Amino acid sequence: MNAAVIVAGGSGERFGRSDGKQLALVAGMPVLAHTVAAFECCDAVDVIIIVAHPDRVAAYRAQAVDAIGARKVLAVIPGGATRRESVAAGLAALPDGCTAVAVHDGARAAVSADTIAAGFAALEAEPGLDGVVVGHPAFDTIKEADAAGRVTGTPDRAGLWIAQTPQTFRLPALLHAHERVAADEFEGTDDAGLVERCGGEVLMLEGSRWNIKVTVPEDLVVLEALLHERGEAAGHV
Repeated sequence: MNAAVIVAGGSGERFGRSDGKQLALVAGMPVLAHTVAAFECCDAVDVIIIVAHPDRVAAYRAQAVDAIGARKVLAVIPGGATRRESVAAGLAALPDGCTAVAVHDGARAAVSADTIAAGFAALEAEPGLDGVVVGHPAFDTIKEADAAGRVTGTPDRAGLWIAQTPQTFRLPALLHAHERVAADEFEGTDDAGLVERCGGEVLMLEGSRWNIKVTVPEDLVVLEALLHERGEAAGHV
């Protein structure tokens, strides 16, 4: 059984609105509803857990699950104080029988069902893999800088990738990684980093550069244009 954990537990402070970015309307539906719809439509996904801000569980359920008739969502649960804790809560809520899980940012609403399925397919194709990360090569020059903004280095961009989500894992490998890093009090910035820290093998899978994450209000303009271009309007699941 393949599962998805959609992480939407942040406060959305950088977005600048009291109820966060997940319920901001774009192309006729909340951001989170577009994300849920993509996983709902993906044949490779059997069950979905949504991890929400503790104060918004009911609102996310009503506006991003019930409103679009999503049937694969087993639960909308409150998240923790950090992203790692929120993902761990989502993993703990998965039903017995799950063997692989895709972890995805709720604010990456332009993700496609094909991209989600590709992550599961790549993981299944290579038995030695512990995880698959969707992303794309770094086309821009990357600078390293100190706290004052002064450049300290320019790494060779060959071999550098921009990591996105979904990040798809064999469930035992991800559970083991979360248990290990929790004991070490290590947070990390994504789940693949936790698996890598524990010696797991992770593959980069090239995806769409349009798989953007809504962080600031200006991102909604780009997302709306993209969704309209793809013909995704209100009520589409």
